[in-house]
Amino acid sequence: MKKNKFLHVSALTAVAVALTACGPGEDDGTTTDEASTGTDKLIVWEDIQKSDGITDAVEQFEKEHDVEIEVIEKGLATQIEDLRLDGPSGSGPDVITIPHDQIGTAVTEGLLKELTVSDEVTSTFTEETMLSQMVDGKVYGLPKAVETSVLFYNKELVDENNLPETLDDWHDFSTEATKDGQYGFLAKWDSIYYAQSVIGGYGGYVFPQDADGNYDVTDIGLNNEGAVEGGEYIKTFFEEGLFPAGIIGEQGINVLDSLFTEQKAAAVISGPWSFSPYAEAGVDYGVAPLPKLSNGENMSSFLGVKSYNVSSYSNNADLAEEFVEFLTNFENSKKRFEITQEVPPIIELMEDPLVTDNENAAAMSEQSLYATLTPNVPEMAEVWTPIDNALGLIATDRGDVSQAFDEAVETIKSQIEANHSR
Repeated sequence: MKKNKFLHVSALTAVAVALTACGPGEDDGTTTDEASTGTDKLIVWEDIQKSDGITDAVEQFEKEHDVEIEVIEKGLATQIEDLRLDGPSGSGPDVITIPHDQIGTAVTEGLLKELTVSDEVTSTFTEETMLSQMVDGKVYGLPKAVETSVLFYNKELVDENNLPETLDDWHDFSTEATKDGQYGFLAKWDSIYYAQSVIGGYGGYVFPQDADGNYDVTDIGLNNEGAVEGGEYIKTFFEEGLFPAGIIGEQGINVLDSLFTEQKAAAVISGPWSFSPYAEAGVDYGVAPLPKLSNGENMSSFLGVKSYNVSSYSNNADLAEEFVEFLTNFENSKKRFEITQEVPPIIELMEDPLVTDNENAAAMSEQSLYATLTPNVPEMAEVWTPIDNALGLIATDRGDVSQAFDEAVETIKSQIEANHSR
């Protein structure tokens, strides 16, 4: 499959970005499940508060295949962990739903079944999201929804008809707005999840990816010239007091959210997981793609993909795979969007008025043009902490940007070599 990140703009006007999703660090609940042992039954683990989105599809598949399907809601982030325990014991599911960045580890551990889906099926999805489901050129799932970060702005504090267009513009806006406990633009840039928007825009990267979905984990671009330039730019927002110290550290995202919902911040970078909380807080907000950088490039962001996958322990693997294809076809994906507001990355659906007329999806879709898949390889686990620590040093003015990034990359390389020998 040839990688084509920059799809036709009309198709991306409402690119499938999850409108209500699990944000970074969000906890999910779990429930007790039963064994999947018979040939006439499928056990499906669905995400928390998302099972209503597949009710009609489940009932239709049951009738057409004379099979019983039990749907159990289980936290998205914990399903692989639970499968490790329940799969070998025979009490696990046939179908699960997971974030794509867990796929590499799951495949390495033998937890997921390779799917034998046709090109006709895979071509219905954007190529970028199908790459998220591939390891060594093999497909291990089908996409159900995507998400990325965007700009939220308070319409009472910013003139939406004169919205700052570049990050430099937002810097100037913040210089004027930051006083007496009020702030302009805020971002959680001591975390690579959010700082990728600047670092990636200047040319930094984690691992490069080839057309078969494989990553070169020996090539780490988090301390290249572009990454350092991005880090220096990030540092100015902290040095000049445009970002409060409270948004640094583990509780920083909660502080950022509070400042926005209390109308003490005019704009923030967040994701679709913030749509409902911000609305419930009574904020009259708008959503826009991330602004451009001083180099003329658009700010980057991490692209996350949720998928349906088949357990390698399933006793009904062929039927489970057929069900995954059924769940992710156009009609069932469209129905699921209507109920859950999580938009699947199906090209035809992107052009459907149901999606294109959605104001939030339109902003998300444009940003996805510039988003980069979060690497789905096990080695990614070694990236987060070292680079976040480096960004923390930069945010608190305790380290030189270039030196901090160099040390972080060396740590990442050492940990990959120690923990992921191939």
